[in-house]
Amino acid sequence: MKTIIEPFRIKSVEPIHFNTETYRRQALKDAFYNTFLLHSDDVMIDLLTDSGTSAMSSAQWAGIMMGDESYAGSPSFYRFESAVKDITGMSVVIPTHQGRASEKILFSITGGKSKVFISNTLFDTTRANIEFAGGVGIDMICKEGKSPAIPAPFKGNIDTEALENYITRHGAAHIAMVIITVTNNSGGGQPVSMANIRETSRICKAHNITLYIDACRFAENCYFIQTREAGYASKPIKEIANELFSYSDGCTMSAKKDAFANIGGFLAMNDQELATKCRNLLVITEGFPTYGGLAGRDLEAIAIGLYEVMEENYLHYRIRSIEYLTQKLSDAGVPVMLPAGGHAVYLDAKQFLPHIPVDQYPGQALVCALYIKGGIRCVEIGSLMFGKYNEDHQLVPAALELVRLAIPRRVYTQSHIDYVAEVIIEVFEERNQIKGMKITEEAETLRHFTAKLDFA
Repeated sequence: MKTIIEPFRIKSVEPIHFNTETYRRQALKDAFYNTFLLHSDDVMIDLLTDSGTSAMSSAQWAGIMMGDESYAGSPSFYRFESAVKDITGMSVVIPTHQGRASEKILFSITGGKSKVFISNTLFDTTRANIEFAGGVGIDMICKEGKSPAIPAPFKGNIDTEALENYITRHGAAHIAMVIITVTNNSGGGQPVSMANIRETSRICKAHNITLYIDACRFAENCYFIQTREAGYASKPIKEIANELFSYSDGCTMSAKKDAFANIGGFLAMNDQELATKCRNLLVITEGFPTYGGLAGRDLEAIAIGLYEVMEENYLHYRIRSIEYLTQKLSDAGVPVMLPAGGHAVYLDAKQFLPHIPVDQYPGQALVCALYIKGGIRCVEIGSLMFGKYNEDHQLVPAALELVRLAIPRRVYTQSHIDYVAEVIIEVFEERNQIKGMKITEEAETLRHFTAKLDFA
């Protein structure tokens, strides 16, 4: 097989600030062993997130110069609105400054005490906004999605049998909505099949339950459908996306992922009454309905990026890049989520560091070790991010203890990825030296962003 080359040429660069392991040890200590609190200049390869960290194209930069900054009725909004409607088929498009703003508006209106939101897996800000509004989030990932080492084509699927059983036992009246996250970020960046979305839609319609798509990485998910699901190999990505969205009542999206934008997001829906309520709240919290907290130039960049992300040469390169790193690690014996996901490589911290108990946060211990060894910043997706406390203040651990290395779009080259693999393998060989962690200070909500830690 020939090398998969980047489907772009580099036109502008920024420097990487090199430093030493001794320097990084002190920098991490100063950041209370939380990589979110590091200065980005102290990071050599930044894989903390793929959100807002992508490289924009020359067409997007040109679009930024065309951005119209009129307070109301900007042509940039109408180009943005047209793109979203064309892809999602939704009749109402509401811009926001990022995905969590869309969630905050939507769940403030549809949520509340005793309201339940069921998902394949809710991500951190989604769950936090549901809980902040008084609701409860329930994850129902499919059985194969609970086993990181066992490959399956669509490990991001919701467990439709569990969904039907829940409805049978508890009824549908208190279920505010079902949310399908594509791809399933907290579940290892794994895709959701069209058949699963179609069946979920059937169940929801039968019980009059609203179905929403968390569409942050819709194009990556559609590429997996095209390459892995029978009947879709000859269909273009946009056609697959149109079908995917057709089964839902609405969607939220952070345009900082599959739109290559540095900021922005949107709510889209067909319910006019709900849309009116959302716009009323938008005006209070985000801005006028035709800019929603965004500059006109950002609306232009998103409109262009939404089409660029569906280019099949790009998607082939994108998914193959993640497979490349995943395979290198797996071949070296590193416990990694299989098969490769869409936007990130996920290390199985529980298997990587079996000597560290879950209440000493093996994922965060691994995050720290990777930064110290190679200046790589990544994020824990385990009991630091999703763990809860019981009545006795004992940790109720997350279902999985993962470390995510999210690859920004169109930013790093193969030599950067080879370096990342070398660092991870070296840390794996020295894994018995890694110590567990303890929390010394934490916030009540989304604690992983600001928590202070130390070695246990």
